[in-house]
Amino acid sequence: MPHLTIQVTPNVSIAHEESLLKSLNKVLWDSGQFKQQTDIKARILPIQTFLVGVEDDEQANGFIYAHLKMMTGRDIAVRNQLAELLVATIEDQLSAAQSGRSALQICVEVEEISAVYHKKMLGD
Repeated sequence: MPHLTIQVTPNVSIAHEESLLKSLNKVLWDSGQFKQQTDIKARILPIQTFLVGVEDDEQANGFIYAHLKMMTGRDIAVRNQLAELLVATIEDQLSAAQSGRSALQICVEVEEISAVYHKKMLGD
């Protein structure tokens, strides 16, 4: 734990997806909130069909939605700090590549997962 899922619309330019994920995992690790680097798991899920608003037929708007799920026990201030770190990192990584393209909305949600969560390591 935690799990970071990034959903991204096809009109958002990400030059190197692995570099973006590495930057996001690093900022989470550097926050000091997690016990082991390998606890942090991230993935990008491309969105094929989307609409921003009600009449954006030209897809002039795109978005990135980052969903961070982690175990319970962190107060709202810590969860807010993690959300701000993720927004700033995404903005830093993508602003140059996105310049002049579609408008980009960056959304981050930080959520505590259910207390019913099981994990097992294979191949250690």
